[in-house]
Amino acid sequence: MTIEIKTSMLEPVRHTFAHIERRFGDKPATRYQEATYDVQSETNFHYRPLWQPDLELNDPRRTDIQMNDWYAFKDPRQFYYGSYVQQRAKMQEAAENNYAFFEKRNLADHLSEELRASLIRFLVPFRHVEHTANLNNVYGAAYGYGTAITQALMFDGMDRLGMAQYLSRIGLILDGNSGDSLVEAKTQWMSADIWQGVRAICEEMLVTKDWFELLIAQDFVIDNLVANLVYEQWDEKLAENGGQDVAMLTEFMRVWHKDTARWVDAVIKVAAVESDENQLLISGWVTKWRGKAAEAFAPLCNEMLSEKALTDALSVMDKRLAKAGIK
Repeated sequence: MTIEIKTSMLEPVRHTFAHIERRFGDKPATRYQEATYDVQSETNFHYRPLWQPDLELNDPRRTDIQMNDWYAFKDPRQFYYGSYVQQRAKMQEAAENNYAFFEKRNLADHLSEELRASLIRFLVPFRHVEHTANLNNVYGAAYGYGTAITQALMFDGMDRLGMAQYLSRIGLILDGNSGDSLVEAKTQWMSADIWQGVRAICEEMLVTKDWFELLIAQDFVIDNLVANLVYEQWDEKLAENGGQDVAMLTEFMRVWHKDTARWVDAVIKVAAVESDENQLLISGWVTKWRGKAAEAFAPLCNEMLSEKALTDALSVMDKRLAKAGIK
């Protein structure tokens, strides 16, 4: 007796969800597409928000930017929850190894008292800037429109909370976990003249209502200056003065900025290409916050680096802006 085994192919009735099929056709979708496109609720709300009765809960009018399709803000990294968590877990594992190496070898003991004081005065207070960035991005996630951008803003907000914690951890390494460095850093943030401009611009961002303007101010202008001034120019100065090991503790921020800049630049470019009105709005916001940030960072930059350092950082920002197509 012989047994003949046959195989037969079963054609699936559908290849993806209906709302994805309407946008991309009946074909297998990526996990990013399934988790992102047309996910946000748009209809069947019973109540308007009591604090803004003229708007819906999810309302595109909370920014002056106008888009025909709010899902045009595709994340070039294609981060949805799963891919975001996996990528950041790898980054965190590398950062934890760096911190463990630094503490195991007692590398903080090789820092001079002058360098320790410099780190507490110039670096640790940036944890307050990162906390502000957390609130600004979470605000955008709450009041933005379209999951393509709101989920990316939420991921960015969580990243900023993590970086604030890493900066606090650097302070604890310096003071042997007593917390004295964090107290001193907060005193610097609250009282030192060099920090008052940065503190003021952070407070102004916290009361800015247009979430897209806030994205320009925080994620493009402020982040660009911090990345260049602190994690590039000041990092080089530290290395030249015996603080090269500190770079192990700030490597996460350097890698993170390169990763996130891809998304921010893509968002600005897509919005600007949409219409001349958007281009004009974005250009105006960049000019406004670039001027405020330059004035705010000048005292800090002059003492931490030099007057020329700020000019160089602004030049880097302008080149990035030109690449994004903003005049």
